[in-house]
Amino acid sequence: MTAPPAATAGDSTLIRESLERPEAFAGLFDRYAGVLYRYVSRRLGPEVAEDLVGETFLVAFDRRHRYDLSYDDARPWLFGIITRLVSRHRRTEAARYRALLRSPVDGGAECPADRVAAGVTAAAARPALARALAALPARDRDVLLLVAWGDLSYEEAARALSIPVGTVRSRLNRARRKVRTSLGDTNPLHEEA
Repeated sequence: MTAPPAATAGDSTLIRESLERPEAFAGLFDRYAGVLYRYVSRRLGPEVAEDLVGETFLVAFDRRHRYDLSYDDARPWLFGIITRLVSRHRRTEAARYRALLRSPVDGGAECPADRVAAGVTAAAARPALARALAALPARDRDVLLLVAWGDLSYEEAARALSIPVGTVRSRLNRARRKVRTSLGDTNPLHEEA
């Protein structure tokens, strides 16, 4: 029986195969390096992100024999590793939020009018959002950003952080409430009708 190509093999299959053929682990890197890079880049900046993504995969490779193969999706495991690595950079993260308070807004809207409207709205929201994120306790911020920027479900965030789903729900609720309060109980990214 031949092994499925890395592009179609499930994550647990790649990890299992990598125990005999270490090069199979590269399939996980190909699959998830980009999303992990974007997540860390948003938290700490691109200068640190590449190193942390590389370190994440080194840690994951070293610990692959302990991976619970009953979970086919390795994203929560990888996000858990990278979140623990981010915790070593709390000062960098706080400095990044302070820098966001002073930095111009990135472009990205499709037409000039949309770009101007999006820029004005984002520019107005950025300082308050950066302050709100910086003020959150690290454990609440980790849950909020895993769900918001990492696009993990509550169950995946719980697995990533090795905490119960109920704890994810309570931390996320608390973080959202604090951010909403910091933003004046409004969402500046949605216009009033």
